[in-house]
Amino acid sequence: MQGESARKFADWQTRQRRTLAAYENAGDLVDQIVRSLTGSFAQAQGITALEESVQFEAFVANATLSAFYDEEFNPLDFVIGAGGDLGVDIAAIIINGDLLLDAVDVKQAVRAARQLDVKFVFVQAKRPESFTASVFTDLADNLRHLIKDEDLLYPANADVVNLRDAMSFVFADLSKFSNGLPTIVVRYATTGVVGDALLDEKRRSAARVLDETNFFSTVVVEAVGARQLRDQHQAATSAVTAQFNMGKRLTLPKMPGVTQAFIGVLAAKDLVAMITDGSGGIRKSLFFDNVRDFQDFNPVNEEILASLNDETRKSQFSVLNNGITIVARSLTPAGDEFSISDFQIVNGCQTCHVLFHAKDELNDDVHVSLRLIQSQDEDVIAGITAATNRQTAVSDDDLEAREQYHKDLEALFTTFPSGQELYYERRSKQYAGQEIERTRILTRSQLVRTYASMFLDEPARAGRYVRELRETRKSDLFNPATNTLAYYTSAAAYYRIEWLLRNKRLDRKYSSARYQLLTALKLRLLGDKQLPQGDRKSKPELEKILKVVWDAQAAEKAVNELLPALDKAVEEETPGVALNRDTVRTRSFTDRFKTQVLALPE
Repeated sequence: MQGESARKFADWQTRQRRTLAAYENAGDLVDQIVRSLTGSFAQAQGITALEESVQFEAFVANATLSAFYDEEFNPLDFVIGAGGDLGVDIAAIIINGDLLLDAVDVKQAVRAARQLDVKFVFVQAKRPESFTASVFTDLADNLRHLIKDEDLLYPANADVVNLRDAMSFVFADLSKFSNGLPTIVVRYATTGVVGDALLDEKRRSAARVLDETNFFSTVVVEAVGARQLRDQHQAATSAVTAQFNMGKRLTLPKMPGVTQAFIGVLAAKDLVAMITDGSGGIRKSLFFDNVRDFQDFNPVNEEILASLNDETRKSQFSVLNNGITIVARSLTPAGDEFSISDFQIVNGCQTCHVLFHAKDELNDDVHVSLRLIQSQDEDVIAGITAATNRQTAVSDDDLEAREQYHKDLEALFTTFPSGQELYYERRSKQYAGQEIERTRILTRSQLVRTYASMFLDEPARAGRYVRELRETRKSDLFNPATNTLAYYTSAAAYYRIEWLLRNKRLDRKYSSARYQLLTALKLRLLGDKQLPQGDRKSKPELEKILKVVWDAQAAEKAVNELLPALDKAVEEETPGVALNRDTVRTRSFTDRFKTQVLALPE
């Protein structure tokens, strides 16, 4: 009997060894896949000249933060690990759906909001395939110190100081957290395999440390291995899709420009699931085509919220509310089940945000009216957007988001020869799955910043919270009287400056001055004058800039000629202090820099 037991134990050990070996081999394979994906990502981002460790951190930043934010963004802007980083390689603060990190931006976002929904994301990303369990507890201790202590006890780089200031701004007015304190997400990412018992114990211990600070409503601490990174990367590079049930509906007759259309009733819970991203936040990108952003809890939205808190009116929601309109470029019905992708909520932004806010109060009796339309005709989509929003007090200025100008911009960007093509992303992830260098894709927010810097003399504001710039220069942005080539030109100049930074042709210490360099480049090439109105007069001037920008050597020479002027302006503005993000975001610095540029020899 004893021999039989020994034999069974030996067989069990053999099976365990085989299982472990197979698991490790699978882990090796997935690690190899992640390394390959990192290489492809670095190629697409144009960062192959950077160290492999930085490429990996950028890859992890993109895979992680894309779950919280659907627009294109530069992952390197959120990589802060460089000595004195307290173990934090990647950091971001998501405030009401906006992806931020800079303390000035955070301060403005907090000040502008009536209510706050905040998520902190911190990641340590390392290439070794094995996890070091102590990383979790060390990271938690450092973050607790960063949050609670007034003075930094450990050496910290400028990014960490900025992060500490940003977090202090978030907690400056606790009354704005009516829906709960911030969420904190802490991840330790490697190319290894998750599953070690000690690692899990350290992970849970780190979560307790952060929870005991009483600064967060939710604490998430996770180990992220090769498999998880692969899945996160796949989600980050895929178009947004949604599936839902709509049993009560009416199919509309066929009509020109519309593939199919339905009017029906959708469970509010299903709508909330549709607009919720992988991190549990709201997908702001679904409302790009909606002419107005969420207006916070103004009287109308307060009334909508009140109806959801009343048991009788809650069940009447579908008749008390105008409902929502969704336009999808891909729509597949199968019985009562619908699958949509590449879609936008063109009307109903306010309703969606209020339902999302009240998601915990929803039950099966709450429904919302839905108009679901499939179309790929841009004129039809623009007409739907305008018509559905004309029913409310929406000004002509608000409707500019769907004007012909943006379609013209999108078309213009792709008309240039190989090597000079850029892509204007009017819809979130509209280029997902296409083999396009990601650095050549510019969102509306990026175009606002580049154009305002180069042609509106606003580099200081461009480097700050973009909503402020949109509001202050609203009448000057995407104005039909402006040559669309001007936006392409500013985007091309921005691409070239980023190219110089990524390829180490320009010291990264100048990265914070990228928008100031756009202003200076225009000043150097065209002089201190406004861009002429009208396509005929402005085109020759813009072509002067493009001729330099698309000649790599000429562009590098032109930018390098600006650097002495930049250094002098920094010394004048902040004597003895190195260039930093605070310096370049002041009007006085812009004026000093312009004066120095104009003084440069021809």
